[in-house]
Amino acid sequence: MTDVSTGVLHTLFHSDQGGHEQVVLCQDRKSGLKAVIAIHSTALGPALGGTRFYPYANEEAAVADALNLARGMSYKNAMAGLDHGGGKAVIIGDPDRDKTEELLLAYGRFVASLGGRYVTACDVGTYVADMDVVARECRWTTGRSPEHGGAGDSSVLTAYGVYQGMRASAQHLWGDPSLRGRTVGIAGVGKVGHHLVEHLLAEGAEVVVTDVRQEAVGRISDRHPQVRVAADTDALIRVEGLDIYAPCALGGALSDESVPVLTARVVCGAANNQLAHPGVEKDLADRGILYAPDYVVNAGGVIQVADELHGFDFDRCKAKAAKIFDTTLAIFARAKDDGIPPAAAADRIAEQRMHEAATAPGR
Repeated sequence: MTDVSTGVLHTLFHSDQGGHEQVVLCQDRKSGLKAVIAIHSTALGPALGGTRFYPYANEEAAVADALNLARGMSYKNAMAGLDHGGGKAVIIGDPDRDKTEELLLAYGRFVASLGGRYVTACDVGTYVADMDVVARECRWTTGRSPEHGGAGDSSVLTAYGVYQGMRASAQHLWGDPSLRGRTVGIAGVGKVGHHLVEHLLAEGAEVVVTDVRQEAVGRISDRHPQVRVAADTDALIRVEGLDIYAPCALGGALSDESVPVLTARVVCGAANNQLAHPGVEKDLADRGILYAPDYVVNAGGVIQVADELHGFDFDRCKAKAAKIFDTTLAIFARAKDDGIPPAAAADRIAEQRMHEAATAPGR
């Protein structure tokens, strides 16, 4: 008999790790679509989160990722002050090979079938043009192009929020929010990372980058020859004199292998789920490394797509994203007062907001 004690169904129904309200498995044989939509919470409002298109090793890995990402979105939306719960969708496949208009339209129909309980947007492997296609079948779609009534690329404000998180980290650790003269290492200079490079260089920071895609690195080098390039992430995190490490690719960057060799004093990046497993946040604290919780500092994008539902205004969104500076400082202060790592402090604040919403009169 198969042991399901560590399987995805156990995770789904285990309140500490799961506690999700709904998980939908989607299949459209004609287009080849195989997708998972996970809704973690609607306590604060309709679940909001992007669609990831990724070649998972197997279906169980896809479900596990959807569950984990959806839970993270609940916390991110709560900390961003949005009236949205957390959800996420993953499409199983290679976006370069498997993505078709027919498949995206089929996906849109599945999202629409939820009647607004889940609002989708872009994520790894999906882009503004893809959301324009999905929106043809589903009105609960954000991250669309301005030509189709949307706000466009959300990575612009995601990078801006991470930049504000870095400034708050500098204020907390060094007593000055300026990043001038600081050395920042960025792992992943794709949709978000390359915008982050621009913010840092404009302020006078020294920047070191790496990316598994040479074309992404080449784009940065061509535009900014002064930016140094590390061979890979393992080399980047060992760079001498590194002040801030910014993981901006996929999750799990902070692990039992990477944390002991990190030279940076601060970790603040755009990637989701940077902590490879529970307990890593304590390892960082024990080494005196300040961790700016990922779902707090990378919330600029979700702030943008949420605003799109109400008539997008960039200046209004940028002002909201700028508040990530204050939110990050408040988390550091709560962590100090409670004697816990910043990641735990952020969780407590988010959980308090969700609990208050779920138990409010009239719910």
